[in-house]
Amino acid sequence: MQTVFDVAIVGGGPCGATAAERLARTGHSVVLVEPGNRIKPCGGAIPTRAMRDFDIPEELLVAKANAARIIAPSGKAVEMRVGDIGFVGMVDRETFDPHLRARACKAGAHLVAGKLAAIEEESSGILSLAIERSNDTGPALQETVRARLVIGADGANSTVRRLMFPKARKPPYVFAYHEIIESPADADADRFRADRCDVVYDGHISPDFYGWVFPHGNRTSVGCGSAVKGHDLRRATSALRQNAGLAEQRTLRREGAPLPLKPLRRWDNGRNIVLAGDAAGTVAPSSGEGIYYAMLCGSLAADAVTACLTSGKASALRQARRRFMREHGRIFFILGIMQAVWYRSDRLRERFVSLCADPDIQRLTWESYLEKRLVRRDPLAHMRIFFKDMTQLLGLPAGQK
Repeated sequence: MQTVFDVAIVGGGPCGATAAERLARTGHSVVLVEPGNRIKPCGGAIPTRAMRDFDIPEELLVAKANAARIIAPSGKAVEMRVGDIGFVGMVDRETFDPHLRARACKAGAHLVAGKLAAIEEESSGILSLAIERSNDTGPALQETVRARLVIGADGANSTVRRLMFPKARKPPYVFAYHEIIESPADADADRFRADRCDVVYDGHISPDFYGWVFPHGNRTSVGCGSAVKGHDLRRATSALRQNAGLAEQRTLRREGAPLPLKPLRRWDNGRNIVLAGDAAGTVAPSSGEGIYYAMLCGSLAADAVTACLTSGKASALRQARRRFMREHGRIFFILGIMQAVWYRSDRLRERFVSLCADPDIQRLTWESYLEKRLVRRDPLAHMRIFFKDMTQLLGLPAGQK
């Protein structure tokens, strides 16, 4: 193995694999450290922009969703059709992540299957990473990887962050749990549809987040998240399966992990390490969406590392967060307010679902989601939404301002 790599990337999910491919394609020597032994809970939805920006082939999709059904605590449901502006791509992380890692390796990245155990900074400034490699026949084998810079893309419980950043540097999060089950061959369309994502806002399912039923072709992800200690996510997931007519479907795997919902105030250590993706807290509040933002973070972190290697200035690492917040900080702020306001009680969740029936809200929501930007081309629609939003929040009769 090479003596000193330009960059070591810890974590081979969408964020780390994207960073590795981008850096390798620009001629940098890259090592990608990935244990490859687990998958985080994930609904698997990716927007149109992700497919375009990161060259995701359509054949990698396991399904296309053309609608989302929003379900209130009372059971009232609102269906939001995507219409003719596109679709929501659905991927299964069990196949999606390995594809991205293989693409990075093809570009020239070196893959090390193992788990980060320790990082030390040598007197020369080189970072020495102790990697534990699994060994089926005995104790774990340890290998040392040396690199000039490190990208920590190893998830919400980032080992890189824990080892090399202050203890206070940890984003708030909800804990998510899901079950991947076999999709039914025959299902009651009122309870489950293969081209529709169901989102359930109900305090019994989640007192502060939501539950989901997301079809992935011949598989379906059913799960929920919450930051409330003691909330039984497994029981809530069982209720979701029962309500969707999926209780008897075979369970293929179960997964749980924290989802960070607020970007950290700083992603770099000022010298030679930058965090990205979940490790930096870039999962969208309110929706919990993470794949697109993870891949974007991987790309931005790669560019920041390139700038640092080229200029020799550690301050270049700051540009990853700066660029992310410039493009998406406002969206994260708005989604954070939305979660804080509407997810507080079943009474407010009920009103929130009623808002989702509005055509203006549906159109602007889908356009913003698919293209990952705030839609500004229809100011009157935004004004109408503002007044409808305030009417629902204040509990005023329809038509009163």
